[in-house]
Amino acid sequence: MAAPVEEVEKLKQTLKELINKKDKFERDIKECLDILQIEKNVGMDESLIDAEQYPRADIDVYLVRNTRHKVKCLQNDYKDIMKDIEIRLHELHAAERERKAHSDSRNVAEQKPNKSLLPFATIDLVSPESPAKHAGLEVGDKLLEFGSVDSENFRALQDIAAIVQHSVGTHVSLVVLRHSREMRLTLEPKKWAGKGLLG
Repeated sequence: MAAPVEEVEKLKQTLKELINKKDKFERDIKECLDILQIEKNVGMDESLIDAEQYPRADIDVYLVRNTRHKVKCLQNDYKDIMKDIEIRLHELHAAERERKAHSDSRNVAEQKPNKSLLPFATIDLVSPESPAKHAGLEVGDKLLEFGSVDSENFRALQDIAAIVQHSVGTHVSLVVLRHSREMRLTLEPKKWAGKGLLG
């Protein structure tokens, strides 16, 4: 079985060739209809005999008959190729979805493993009944992540303060190191009886 990318490109090329054939059929049909229009605009159905049941003398009956036959053949071919184009379009869309799924799974496989988290701050105070206490924080916990802040982008405590200010009433995910064990906690910054939004 062809790889997803190769299959998509192959189907695109097939569709391009089919569409070119379709366009040619349309041009040929138009040329034939133009001929019928020149021949007194007889079209596809007008009678080719006169009132006395003789071939009409005002048109080229042989040409009209052959042109009408050619139009019918072209129209049948046109219907067939339109069905083929529809089938190929469905196949192309399915192949595109498969390619995207293949690409997504490959991207996931190629992602780098999670970076090692390093402590960037230590909790030295947790007030009773505070948001920090309710979140499960304990004195001595080492912060590995505080929302989007970690050891790689941490500059000062103002970074944490900014996240707290913008997260009042919502939840902030934390990762702490406690006795050599990583723990994930959820903190909700909010006003309480004590100072600040964390305690």
